[in-house]
Amino acid sequence: MREHSTIQSGAAGLSKGGKKVLVTGGAGFIGSNYAYYHVEKYPQDRVFVLDKLTYAGNKNNLKSLLEKDAITFLQGDISDVDYINSLFETEKFDTVINFAAETHVDRSIKDPNPFLYTNVNGTYNLLEASRHNNVKRYHQISTDEVYGDLGTGSKDYFTELTPIKPNCPYAATKAAADILCLSYEETYGMPITISRCSNNYGPYQFPEKLIPFFFNLASQDKEVPVYGDGQNVRDWLYVVDHCRAIDLIVQSDKYGEVYNIGGHNEYNNLEITKFILDFLGKDESLITYVNDRKAHDRRYAMDPTKIGRELGWKPSVTFQEGIAKTFDWYTENDEWVKDIVGRLEMPAFEIRSKTPLETTR
Repeated sequence: MREHSTIQSGAAGLSKGGKKVLVTGGAGFIGSNYAYYHVEKYPQDRVFVLDKLTYAGNKNNLKSLLEKDAITFLQGDISDVDYINSLFETEKFDTVINFAAETHVDRSIKDPNPFLYTNVNGTYNLLEASRHNNVKRYHQISTDEVYGDLGTGSKDYFTELTPIKPNCPYAATKAAADILCLSYEETYGMPITISRCSNNYGPYQFPEKLIPFFFNLASQDKEVPVYGDGQNVRDWLYVVDHCRAIDLIVQSDKYGEVYNIGGHNEYNNLEITKFILDFLGKDESLITYVNDRKAHDRRYAMDPTKIGRELGWKPSVTFQEGIAKTFDWYTENDEWVKDIVGRLEMPAFEIRSKTPLETTR
């Protein structure tokens, strides 16, 4: 078994009526935002944040929670079965929310192995540990990418009944994890739910993802690389709205359910790029078209009708409001940005052009 460090920050006992909640991948982008959300809303709970601290995991994301002893931070790997089993046997968690995953599509195309190791095997370890230690609620964080490609000519939306058809190794591993979760609910009667969300943006996002990546480049007057023709469409959601949706699902009495979460904010990549440049007062001459990503899906769009109907959720932050909040945060947290950007691997592109290029789909 590999060594793991355990930092017992926030190790105070449970308050009356509180729960032990494990947030895996909690030093990443969405996981850290959820940790802040949960601690603020449920101060009686004892929140454990587990993270392997890979390149995208950053303990500084949790700095204010650690300074206030509001959480217990654990550095560990969900793929280490001995570590996970020991942790669950010791702590007897009430709730497990699994954010831990390798998530970057380009990295999965270059080397799928870490994605299989973490996203599939790691999920299996968490499910087994939850099953054998009477976890009362297990929630799996998934993605719209498991559904595949709607195509730019389509006006359809992904629903929970849309067949899964992943087109890249990352999406395939997340789809496999979803199927595994649903099989455990069906076979063992475990209290499991899954949420599949559209593209998130907001504070603490690792700047290899589109919005913070382009914001950082444009802020320095560097060229902004747009894949192919820039017409790939994504639905965007402010991360705090995602956290609210997860909370509603976990607090509900629904088991064995999948919920789509979307922001009704469909924009193609070129529109997002121009929006960022305009927001920063930069010229569109910074745009450079580069060779398209392999198997680059043309359009994702989520139908969140089910979660709205059953749990009363709807997005509360408009795209314009969310972008302003996000850019204000990056501006105010310049030291965080500099530290992260120093670890960022810049992609290499074979083709560069000032005019749109052919796409892979």
